[in-house]
Amino acid sequence: MYQLIKPIFFQFDPEKVHYFVVKNLKWFHDHFPLGKTILRSSFDVNIKGLEREVFGIKFKNPVGLAAGFDKNGEYIEALSNLGFGFIEVGTVTPLPQPGNDKPRMFRLEEDSALINRMGFNNKGVDTLAERLRLLRNKHSDIVVGGNIGKNKNTPNEDAVSDYIKCFDRLFDVVDYFVVNVSSPNTPGLRELQEKEPLMNLLNTLQQRNKKNDISRPILLKIAPDLTNEQLDDIVEIVLQTGIAGVIATNTTIDRSGLQTTEKVAGEAGGLSGKPLTVRSTEVIKYLSDKSNKAFPIIGVGGIHSPQDAKDKLEAGASLVQLYTGFIYEGPAIVKRICKELVK
Repeated sequence: MYQLIKPIFFQFDPEKVHYFVVKNLKWFHDHFPLGKTILRSSFDVNIKGLEREVFGIKFKNPVGLAAGFDKNGEYIEALSNLGFGFIEVGTVTPLPQPGNDKPRMFRLEEDSALINRMGFNNKGVDTLAERLRLLRNKHSDIVVGGNIGKNKNTPNEDAVSDYIKCFDRLFDVVDYFVVNVSSPNTPGLRELQEKEPLMNLLNTLQQRNKKNDISRPILLKIAPDLTNEQLDDIVEIVLQTGIAGVIATNTTIDRSGLQTTEKVAGEAGGLSGKPLTVRSTEVIKYLSDKSNKAFPIIGVGGIHSPQDAKDKLEAGASLVQLYTGFIYEGPAIVKRICKELVK
């Protein structure tokens, strides 16, 4: 069904279509008679043998939705009924911000890819925290991750305070945290991936984490464009700071090997989708081998088929996440992946 209507969706601006689809999904889920039942019967995954425990959290299946799809936590309940084992919201910043100028999302259909330069557009951490509090009162069983970042106008020397604000505000309403220092769309953000500032940021969050009666797993989301030497640093940083693991990978600034020849291929921003499939799997394998599987990895980047998901899990990932593949392949991809994994 989705493959029949996708060509219609793809005639329109990607960002506008995104909000049109998720808003109507939420309306269908919340207000259409039997809407929730129809979604669950069509897409939800009730397959034994997929459950797993990773960094102390029990997941009903290993296929999650990556950050960026639901930045403000507005559609979690509806999305969870599409079969996802967990939902990651954000990236959220302390203060609301509009993001970069539009248009800021572009399709590369020949490559089954997207370029985005959204720029952490979100309604701010207070709005997200309140939404998640209300969700928790209704659904304590949905695993939710909070992806946190800094405001565009916050200088890097003050970035730690932005991450602390988001961490403190979301602590009681998320199951795990993701520190995003790898988006290419906030000026200077990737400089925080350098060893010294990254150690300072993660150690500060860990110190805050340990002051609580309970602690939340903290993961680091990294870029696919890091060299092996930089990946060696990441392994060392994860082990020294004691954070829970890594998400590999974010979008790439590399444009090599694209089939799309139009001007859109040169748009600034992060590239996601099939062109990232191989590189993200390489990064997962390198981190897993180099660390001797010392920490969990969530694999994301270019998962468009069950085999893509299996490749990432076999490379060393404990869980996987979808974004661009979900857009190109449709909601049925979650169940397709889970059915193949259980074999």
